[in-house]
Amino acid sequence: MGNLKAKLTLINELHVLRAEKKITQQELADAIGVTRATVNALEKGNYNPSLELAFRLSLFFEKSIHDIFKLGEEE
Repeated sequence: MGNLKAKLTLINELHVLRAEKKITQQELADAIGVTRATVNALEKGNYNPSLELAFRLSLFFEKSIHDIFKLGEEE
């Protein structure tokens, strides 16, 4: 088995996807059923989404979860 000592982080470009759709944080929040503050925290990398929220984003943007979120590592 691999060594999972490093802290795993999620990297996303939600702000880019949102800009491509020309929508505000509030409009995205309303569409996926969260607050604007949650969208802001996601975009800043201060909050990792639940699996359900990741799927909501995937459906909204019509992209796979792997296209939206990338795995990063911190030593």
